[in-house]
Amino acid sequence: MSLSYLTPLKVETLRAHGVPEPWTYGIADRTRFGELDALAHINNTAYLRWFEAFRIHYFRDYGISDYGPTAPRIVLRQVQVDYLREMGLDQDYIVTGRTVSYRTSSFRMDYAVWAPDLRATGSAIIVCLGQDGRKAALPESVRATLTERDQ
Repeated sequence: MSLSYLTPLKVETLRAHGVPEPWTYGIADRTRFGELDALAHINNTAYLRWFEAFRIHYFRDYGISDYGPTAPRIVLRQVQVDYLREMGLDQDYIVTGRTVSYRTSSFRMDYAVWAPDLRATGSAIIVCLGQDGRKAALPESVRATLTERDQ
């Protein structure tokens, strides 16, 4: 089964590429020359960019933010990555992510990179701010979506 890049993948596609439960949301892409470091493997910072690109799709699809002028400001408070196996040039990979907990104005996401086996894991704390820059409560509709889709 071929991968569509930079498009949310169906659960069936994730499973066909070896991504196990509980991951139900993923985005595929391919490593690029510009992501290589001096040792010819993917630089550590590339994974952070992959997680950020993933979050944009996730936030739009889950109704967290459309990034419009009146949308809540979503800020990254903390991010962490565990590098498990190196990656090289021209490798297909899938970034998966899910919200694992939320509080009044923040939530924690976990991530994984598959190529095809598990290459990296990560997590992030994300805070919702109002247009005034102060913490804002996650809307009940977002909480319901996170609970329904990510359990």
